[in-house]
Amino acid sequence: MSNELTKQEQGLVSLVDTHELGDIIKPLIREIHLFDSYIAGTTHLDDSSVLDRIKAGDMLTLQRESNKFDSNAILMLNADGKKLGYVPEKDNLIFARLMDAGKLLKAKISDITMKGSFKQISVGIYLVDF
Repeated sequence: MSNELTKQEQGLVSLVDTHELGDIIKPLIREIHLFDSYIAGTTHLDDSSVLDRIKAGDMLTLQRESNKFDSNAILMLNADGKKLGYVPEKDNLIFARLMDAGKLLKAKISDITMKGSFKQISVGIYLVDF
């Protein structure tokens, strides 16, 4: 039936991007800078080559994760949905609450610095507001 409801797995912003209404709504979307942080857990990735394919200016998806070590865990994913790491545990409580309340958050890589053999990836965290 054409009148059946279907569940959408995409976020609202991605739906706007693929719909003709998006041209009307996009100018109403604001990104509000909330906080500067970094990507935690990069040394524990199964495939660390994903870090070689990122650069300053890249937008990252934030996604809540069910995690036995941190009930407020928030994954940081690149544009291909590959795991880069996490919002640091010391910073994630408020962001987890916002996301659990249905708010859309994303991150933007602001700087990548080599610290010996370690890549420190600085990010800004943004609230996407309509």
